[in-house]
Amino acid sequence: MTALSVNVNKFALVRNARGADLPNLIDISNKCLNFGADGITVHPRPDERHAKFSDLEPLKNLLAKFENKEFNIEGYPSDFFVKKVIEVQPNQVTLVPDPPGALTSSFGWDCRENKEFLRDIVSEFKKNKIRVSIFVNPSIKTLENLEVIQTDRVELYTYDYAHNFTENKDTAIKSYIDVSTYLKKEFPKIKLNAGHDLNLENLKFFLENINNVEEVSIGHALICDTFEYGLEKTIKKYLSLTKIK
Repeated sequence: MTALSVNVNKFALVRNARGADLPNLIDISNKCLNFGADGITVHPRPDERHAKFSDLEPLKNLLAKFENKEFNIEGYPSDFFVKKVIEVQPNQVTLVPDPPGALTSSFGWDCRENKEFLRDIVSEFKKNKIRVSIFVNPSIKTLENLEVIQTDRVELYTYDYAHNFTENKDTAIKSYIDVSTYLKKEFPKIKLNAGHDLNLENLKFFLENINNVEEVSIGHALICDTFEYGLEKTIKKYLSLTKIK
């Protein structure tokens, strides 16, 4: 079974649009968890157009009221980001290589070029008992130096899979299966997450073919589905796909 972490960034974007507190991010996150989500993900960017750094502590306090629910914070590991994450102590931090003005996460780390940088950042978080995942492209070539970096997990960037799914789903998923197989063989202690553009149409096939995904983080598609089905029914629909044994 795979954990479903709801990325609430777009709820925060709507809130910020009017400079008020509607929808309230804590209330929305609380509903997601009560409706069965396994965790909450946020990605506070430098311009704070989505989740704000001031949201992190209240979200951590909310998660503390639940058993077996996890808080995941994504972001580029600037000095400021690292400081804030260590202060908040989430269950997991997901490191992405986004430049400051990026619209969304659109590529993974090059573990060869960023070997020392990632090694040092990962070590700092692990010293503070925070599980670390790094965002990677679906290519074995990008996974050089994992034995040096020592991350706990990698998150597969699933845009290519989602983008090509309707054209040829078997071709779309091939590189992801290759990476999954490689990790199982070469780095069995490193667990696998996945995220980006996964939705009700393509999620089931992905999880059926890659059966070692620990967690999927889904935001944009889930929020779009909420307009049609409502939040509770939408989360139940996603859980019906992630909880298949």
